[in-house]
Amino acid sequence: MYNEIINLHKEDLEKSIEHFKGEAGKIRTGRANPSLVEDLLVDYYGVKTPLKQIASINTPEPRTIAIQPWDRGALAAIETAIRNSDLNMNPTNDGVLVRINIPMLTEERRKEMVKMLNQKGEEARIAIRSIREEILKEIKDAEKAGEISEDDEFAGKEKLQVIVDEYNKKIEELRAKKEVEIMTV
Repeated sequence: MYNEIINLHKEDLEKSIEHFKGEAGKIRTGRANPSLVEDLLVDYYGVKTPLKQIASINTPEPRTIAIQPWDRGALAAIETAIRNSDLNMNPTNDGVLVRINIPMLTEERRKEMVKMLNQKGEEARIAIRSIREEILKEIKDAEKAGEISEDDEFAGKEKLQVIVDEYNKKIEELRAKKEVEIMTV
């Protein structure tokens, strides 16, 4: 019974990991990466639209992001959205493409990025803890209702803790890998 309760929430745990991967991917490493800009909201004919839905985004060089909108009328809107974002980048518009040159990160900026990464990692761990609390409550309720024995309740708690530790380890591995990426010049 406790296995069923835990398995019902495995998808939520996986979503926490995937969300962290997405958030970590958005953190600059000094290399061009389309994920830096693909979710930027562009005011496209009065509708806030993610950039990846109105343009193709690629990296022709390690330090350049090239954005080619499918509608050339969106060039100015894309340029404005990038300038107004928190990326601190200055795009150039050549009439066909919007190019973004990624500057080298200073040591200080790299440390700020690592702090941001650590904050995102902690948010992911908090999400996993809240899922754990929800599962523990369901196991405890099942024991009170007489659906499982007290021994099963303790076995469920132990198994849950092992699973939570696995997910926290995954988060830490992802965080450490990204930190190495950020700190590499």
